[in-house]
Amino acid sequence: MPTAAPATVRTDLRNIAIVAHVDHGKTTLVDAMLRQSGAFAARAELVDRVMDSGELEREKGITILAKNTAVKRLTPEGVMTINVVDTPGHADFGGEVERGLAMVDGVVLLVDASEGPLPQTRFVLRKTLAAGLPVILVVNKVDRPDARISEVVEETHDLLLELASDLDAEGVEHLDMSAVLDLPVVYASARAGKASLEQPADGGMPDAENLDVLFDVLLEHVPPPTGDAEAPLRALVTNLDASAFLGRIALCRIHAGQIRKGEWVAWCREDGTTQRVKITELLITEALERVPAEFASAGDLVAIAGIPEITIGDTLADLDNPDPLPRITVDQPAISMTIGVNTSPMAGRNGGDKLTARLVKARLDTELVGNVSIKVLPTERPDTWEVQGRGELALAILVEQMRREGYELTVGKPQVVTRTIDGQLCEPFERLTVDTPEEHLGSVTQLLANRKGRMENMSGHGSGRIKLDYVIPARGLIGFRTEFLTETRGAGIANHVFEGYFPWVGELRTRHTGSLVCDRTGAVTSYAMIQLADRGTFFVEPGAEAYEGMVVGENPRSEDLDVNVCREKKLTNMRSSTGDELERLARPRKLSLEEALEFCSSDECVEVTPSVIRVRKLILDSTLRGRERSRAKTRDKA
Repeated sequence: MPTAAPATVRTDLRNIAIVAHVDHGKTTLVDAMLRQSGAFAARAELVDRVMDSGELEREKGITILAKNTAVKRLTPEGVMTINVVDTPGHADFGGEVERGLAMVDGVVLLVDASEGPLPQTRFVLRKTLAAGLPVILVVNKVDRPDARISEVVEETHDLLLELASDLDAEGVEHLDMSAVLDLPVVYASARAGKASLEQPADGGMPDAENLDVLFDVLLEHVPPPTGDAEAPLRALVTNLDASAFLGRIALCRIHAGQIRKGEWVAWCREDGTTQRVKITELLITEALERVPAEFASAGDLVAIAGIPEITIGDTLADLDNPDPLPRITVDQPAISMTIGVNTSPMAGRNGGDKLTARLVKARLDTELVGNVSIKVLPTERPDTWEVQGRGELALAILVEQMRREGYELTVGKPQVVTRTIDGQLCEPFERLTVDTPEEHLGSVTQLLANRKGRMENMSGHGSGRIKLDYVIPARGLIGFRTEFLTETRGAGIANHVFEGYFPWVGELRTRHTGSLVCDRTGAVTSYAMIQLADRGTFFVEPGAEAYEGMVVGENPRSEDLDVNVCREKKLTNMRSSTGDELERLARPRKLSLEEALEFCSSDECVEVTPSVIRVRKLILDSTLRGRERSRAKTRDKA
């Protein structure tokens, strides 16, 4: 049996991913690296978080899609190219993280010098160790007044050892325990663009002028990509993009061989078939731009155009030796919601121009192409589909994108995706970390106890804040955010990540208020709202259009209440000498899409249009709703 040719090593290239929890500074660090490498012109206006190019990413201040950039570094050996993949920090976008790890040879783990490792840190670190990638620890924000650098480094080491031990017990191969123990530590302030190997005092700035130390550590500890440039071509599609001029663009990591513009290659598809295709355009990344290239070799990250139906996980291979690479696998979805056409009486009257089931289904199919984390399943209704994803936020982002594209939708309440394991019904659980001021500790623990949360750890930093670690059913986190922020007066921080599937914990009531439901169609009047002011909090304002079955407010009591918000004041020919008293209405509570999804109960859904978001009953007619409640009570008694 002939021996395989030894893999060649490219000394001019490094591929790294930057991973961390939400808001620990990944995108800011990439900004600093780009600035120092000269990617921005000296006179150009500096833009914060330049990698967060999407409209929603800028609005929400989070990274949603993994993106890559290239940083040039001059070394004694010549010009070094460092491909940097910026990954999301939110657990709901874990599929993007997993795709990012498939493109790189090393990982920079960013940890906040005050908050320390949090749930998403555990998630990305476990994926990194399972993939056998080397880790560089960067303690960011060391200049925070509440920084506790030594404790954070110790906590991260403990987490590394815990995860490495778990993976070793599970029989994961290529796990290097010595590398886990000897990982390098860099102390940085990404906003200031400084990094040092010397630990500064808590709240102090690194004793360096730039990020040279970080670049040096990257080049020393991240191995260059291996892959024989003379071997047959094997390139894995890890992401997709699109352009009006080029059409669909496949982002690939070349594992072996070479690829040239204009050549014919084998396209290995998921169903096992192979097709002969031509590379019409080959692009490589330089700083923030993709530029045309004639040639790329093993280790490069490239963008390829010319294959209209290529999808994530496909392999481009040599025509004479089409050997596909293992496909990218991601964790299964844990949350689902129904998405269908807008069936309210006001469909088509709020700026939407995409109203049919055919258009909605085509848009969901398009999302499946570039988002490996979601699934779309049929339902009993031909105009409604069940969409499954990692979490509420990921699904809400999809609905928000469709809303801005002109779709009108009916979106159901988020539900958990259950499984039957060893004959027992199981549901997803989350690991929740809560950071709250001490004075709100009692209300927060009571809130989580009502949602079947189990406390595993409680610690304080001596700064007046308490950190709580919980394991809680994913059902208990649906609608949790709004109540939590109310209880902590907006001062609490909560983060969670998927923990696993465990036995069903029984009935769980997460909402203790009812709805104010409009009992007729018409325009909302201020007179009616003044008469009903003591009934609860309203979501609508005078002059708004309402219809029967639409939820117009929140009832502090647990039952629903039908109200007439269209009632008008009767005119008479009798007038008071002093005129009518001017009465002021409380400002209505405007629900965002995420808040509306959290608010709606099991018999409600959300009407989503480009200009208005409404909560409504699934059954609009009050008489039919009453009959359905009676049938439900009869079924429960039986």
